[in-house]
Amino acid sequence: MKPSLLFCPLVLKVLAALTLAMLGACSSSVRVLAPVEDRSAVQRPVASPSQLPKVAGAELPVGLPGQENAGKPGFYTVQRGDTLTRIGLDNGQAWRDVARWNNITNPDLIEVGQVLRVAPPGGAVETAGVVVRPIVAAPTGATTAPTGPVTSNPNPTAEGAGAKPEAAAVASSNATSDEGMGFIWPASGALIAGFDEVKNKGLDISGKAGDAVMASADGQVVYAGAGLRGYGNLIILKHNNTFLTAYAHNQALLVKEDQKVRKGQKIAEMGKSDADRVKLHFEVRRLGKPVDPLKLLPAR
Repeated sequence: MKPSLLFCPLVLKVLAALTLAMLGACSSSVRVLAPVEDRSAVQRPVASPSQLPKVAGAELPVGLPGQENAGKPGFYTVQRGDTLTRIGLDNGQAWRDVARWNNITNPDLIEVGQVLRVAPPGGAVETAGVVVRPIVAAPTGATTAPTGPVTSNPNPTAEGAGAKPEAAAVASSNATSDEGMGFIWPASGALIAGFDEVKNKGLDISGKAGDAVMASADGQVVYAGAGLRGYGNLIILKHNNTFLTAYAHNQALLVKEDQKVRKGQKIAEMGKSDADRVKLHFEVRRLGKPVDPLKLLPAR
């Protein structure tokens, strides 16, 4: 018998044994994989805003500051294009006061729809939806209105028997503020444009670049800058709790905010910043509303 034929059965047995051993080993280590699930088209439920976590800095829908005061006397709702300076001017207040009353640290960050206090806290009496600002009657012979904080009359009956305090306060305000301010012309040039409630909220006075612009009455600088569109280099003076005056289009500003000035003091030099020609645009605001300066200035 040939040697190759003797070893064939033995080789087959050895191969069979090795195959069985390998199968046993493999069966003990084989893992069954879960079927693959395509989740790309599965729509997961979306949580409602009330179910979303409140994460610091997340832009969740919240009410704007002061909305509970919308429409109330002494408050103003911010409109598109507003600035704190404009809001202050239109409401007869210094922008710094408006910022302080509303705890605003950055005057450039106000939002459309935000409601701002534009009247001093406790500085006005609300009666039937009308804001009445009490003012002390001027002493006999006085020629100027008080420039400090106003207080109510400690003896309201002194106004006369049967007189209503609200009516007396308004009458006193008219008498002491309008007639007693003693405004003067802020520049010596010719009048080139008069007052118009829609087109021109003040007077335009001609002149040459560098001509003196003077304070029309004693007051305090509540704004000096170029941040109000259409006014160029602008100064706003607050004279009392009733009147502001504005001086626009200057080429140079000679005073700073919070500085006190006297009637006739040179506060700026005439120019044409944000204007088509050299001129002074002069406004008088009574409780924030533009009024015709010619009714308060002396006749020329």
